[in-house]
Amino acid sequence: MRELGKQFRPPLKWIVFGLVGIHLLIAATWGIAYLLLNHIVDWFDPSVGHPIWKQFLTIEVGLFLVFAFGTFARIFIKPVRRQMDWFFHLISAMKELSKGNFEVTLKTNLRYMGQFGPLISSFNEMASELNQMEKMRQEFISNVSHEFQSPLTSISGFARALQRDDLPTDTRHHYLDIIEMESKRLSRLSDNLLKLTSLESKHHPFEAKPYRLDRQLRHIILSSEPLWQEKNIEMEVELPEVTVVADEDLMSQVWINLLHNSIKFTPEGGTIGVRLTVGHKQVHAVLFNSGPDISDEALPHLFERFFREDKSREREGGGSGLGLSIVKKIIEMHGGEIAASNRLKGGAQFAISLPYDN
Repeated sequence: MRELGKQFRPPLKWIVFGLVGIHLLIAATWGIAYLLLNHIVDWFDPSVGHPIWKQFLTIEVGLFLVFAFGTFARIFIKPVRRQMDWFFHLISAMKELSKGNFEVTLKTNLRYMGQFGPLISSFNEMASELNQMEKMRQEFISNVSHEFQSPLTSISGFARALQRDDLPTDTRHHYLDIIEMESKRLSRLSDNLLKLTSLESKHHPFEAKPYRLDRQLRHIILSSEPLWQEKNIEMEVELPEVTVVADEDLMSQVWINLLHNSIKFTPEGGTIGVRLTVGHKQVHAVLFNSGPDISDEALPHLFERFFREDKSREREGGGSGLGLSIVKKIIEMHGGEIAASNRLKGGAQFAISLPYDN
């Protein structure tokens, strides 16, 4: 704060002007006191004219006027000084913010902030948002490091085991299969990270055009038939004719991700449903399954990056925890909404709303 005060110290000429002004103020006060006293003496009793007495009274009146002027000046200058203090604190806080200290805040006092009030409130809000973003960035880096470290450790361990000459052939093939599986998982994780980064950069290609949403969903369901038939899953499909304006390739990623997740978590002989309905200026798509419910603790975090309700089960299935984040981002790019919930009959449900021009 002292250094800031030195930076904002007025030039020498302004100090000289200030000193001259103070002396002029004293002279003016003395003159006003002298004239005022002469007027009072002449009005009260012209015969009182002793110079010493008059000088004494002049000094008393002058001191009173100086004290009065000083009091009034202090009343008016005090808020300005308070505001300057806030200004110096703001500059100091901005320097801390530029150094990466996002936990800095400014105390608010509506009595003295004046026109700096909205600025200080906005600064505190900005610092809080930056602090939150920094925590999210650190958490993201930690999650990425963890997700890459796990398969890399497996690959390194099994590659080292393959160097043994006495390793049986079937064991060697088993280790190679694991290395291949972990390599593919690393590749999928890298692709999903690049895809999510591209979507969040707002420079991802986005070509919205009219197409039949019901045909797209029907094609994706049929192309996934080997997966759901292998588990004897029953498909309940209600797809009336609906034409939407959207990016067909991006929306295809949404349906593939949600459908494959439903197949993964639906037990043998279970049910998966896909339904389309058209409302006022919106088209609603619902995908549900008869698998396990989503826990209440997981529901609020389901679309967060790297979040997995059952981490061990997801890792075995090759999941990266990025699929639903990508789904949500694509839906938001289209001006839609997605929500997850549990059905009354049991099982998870994903409801998607997209803009629809009748």
